[in-house]
Amino acid sequence: MPLPIVSHPDYDANFPADHRFPMGKYRALADRLERTGLVERGRPMRAEPAETAALRRAHDAIYVEQVLTCGVPAAIEREIGFPVGERVARRAHLASGGTVMAARLALAHGIACNAAGGSHHARRAHGAGFCTFNDVAIAALDLLAERPERRILVIDLDVHQGDGTAEILADEPRVFTFSMHAEKNYPVRKVASTLDIGLPDGVEDAAYLSTLAATLPLLSPAGRPDLVFYNAGVDPHRDDRLGRLSLSDAGLRQRDRMVIGHFRGRGIPVCGVIGGGYSTDVETLAARHAILFEEAAAVA
Repeated sequence: MPLPIVSHPDYDANFPADHRFPMGKYRALADRLERTGLVERGRPMRAEPAETAALRRAHDAIYVEQVLTCGVPAAIEREIGFPVGERVARRAHLASGGTVMAARLALAHGIACNAAGGSHHARRAHGAGFCTFNDVAIAALDLLAERPERRILVIDLDVHQGDGTAEILADEPRVFTFSMHAEKNYPVRKVASTLDIGLPDGVEDAAYLSTLAATLPLLSPAGRPDLVFYNAGVDPHRDDRLGRLSLSDAGLRQRDRMVIGHFRGRGIPVCGVIGGGYSTDVETLAARHAILFEEAAAVA
């Protein structure tokens, strides 16, 4: 079957074009997926808001209520990087539900992607770093509540360390978290994942891909995972405003092909989320994010 892709028009919270967070990339990505035929025009699988119970498994109930009622304290909004008004709250609610939905589709069909997600800096008690709710942690804990025997692997290749995911899932032995990132980049204070690889500034395609290829066989040593969440952030790109690595478009494509092929070749389901990417040219940024969907579709 075609690659299952979850999306929603309200993934775009309609920030000004000059905002530091390029919100327009979500609409640009959805348009590109339609133009290239990966999504039937106007008919993606539409995300539904995550259930409140699922949000509360990953986040403190007080914080969940603050987001859903648009009552986030100003200090936390500053840490997130933007006010949490109605559109931002809805976007976070929908994107989390989209990752839950994509995870279930991946379990059913082998691979699926959410056209948002990867909000890996959101911690249990608050958001941070342009992340309001931690969609991957929410989805992982939701799947474990449904089937306690499941084992889950999180592969985070965003240029920034997945501190929020690591914090929320730190005491969950059924989840193995792996982050490979620019060591000197945000956040300053990392939270240990099950396995972290911090790369020096300026790493290019060959060294990056060699490190990844050597690491993939080492992941989830406690046994075969039932599902892999793959955060395919494109901010390791050499032209990204907030990255410190130097991957090319071809390097990003080979990275995604390597991760997806490694696990799908072993019959392990993969749920892809788009993660970070920061450019004032949202069309170019959307093209980079679309690489995940193109490579996933090739094996769907």
